[in-house]
Amino acid sequence: MARRDVTRVHLAGATQAALGSGRQLEGVTRLAGGTTKGVYRLTLDDGSTVIAYLWAESENFWPPTVHDGDLADQFSSGNSMDLFVASHHRLASLGLRVPEIYLLDHDRTYYPADLAILEDFPGEDLLAFYERDPVAAEPTLAQLRQGLAEMRNYRAPSPGKVGHVDAGGVSHWPSCEEGALAFALRCLADAAGRDRRMTGAREQLEERLRELAGAVRPRAEYSVVHGELGLDHVLVDSDGNPVIIDIEDLMYFDVEWEHAHMQIRLHDHWAKTVGVEDLDEDRLAFYTLTQRLSLTAGPLRVLDGDFPDRELMQEIAEWNLNKALEFLD
Repeated sequence: MARRDVTRVHLAGATQAALGSGRQLEGVTRLAGGTTKGVYRLTLDDGSTVIAYLWAESENFWPPTVHDGDLADQFSSGNSMDLFVASHHRLASLGLRVPEIYLLDHDRTYYPADLAILEDFPGEDLLAFYERDPVAAEPTLAQLRQGLAEMRNYRAPSPGKVGHVDAGGVSHWPSCEEGALAFALRCLADAAGRDRRMTGAREQLEERLRELAGAVRPRAEYSVVHGELGLDHVLVDSDGNPVIIDIEDLMYFDVEWEHAHMQIRLHDHWAKTVGVEDLDEDRLAFYTLTQRLSLTAGPLRVLDGDFPDRELMQEIAEWNLNKALEFLD
């Protein structure tokens, strides 16, 4: 897919519709890191900034799969404005800070793709804040822990994507562990098709996955889970409040899924920042291996396309591949 060069001309009309005709767009800068949607910082004539999300095919670096667009599959990509809006509503209803929405253009009046213009927080994210000054970051972390507790305490009727379940839909899988096992086996197959080490270990890893899944005791409590939450997905507003971003994959699922991911991202800092003690260790172990496989297969699949920061994706895949293989020791 050819990448489009998004300029001030493309987004000037949407900016005025969002903020008023008296505001002039001066500059457009694509922010690094996005793989499914375009994220652009728009600089206005008074020096203030907002963010534009563009859900355009040209902004999506992921090669297509048969699972794309399947809302009943909570592990398919949440690459849509509708899922963003539903996730935004759910988090806001629980009292979590999310960016204010200034414009939603679902009719593609201003741009040939779904577009949103949002509040911007141009300072450092919570990870950078914590690494720079852990003491000063503690009040923000305390608010984040409270927000995560609100997400955990919410009870949904079934597992699945928030937007899908809230609209009356159901997941392909009646339990979290069944869905996670199907996803893990899918990731294992993808990774084995791209790396000879995973090919050689595929049978053993599948056996280990089934062993870990079999140890999980039944549960019917479905919390609100971000899915890919790291402290770099939490911004900080001018009052020191945490702001949750990258929310399209929000789902109703086991809280251990969230903490497995945060442990992977935060390593030894997990316990000092967002850690909790009352997690189901069997679920945590199973979900950790599942996410190791996901973080191997996903980056390797992105490398099939033209994602620019190829070294980063290779590093992520390599690290998690080796961590997955440690489960066989």
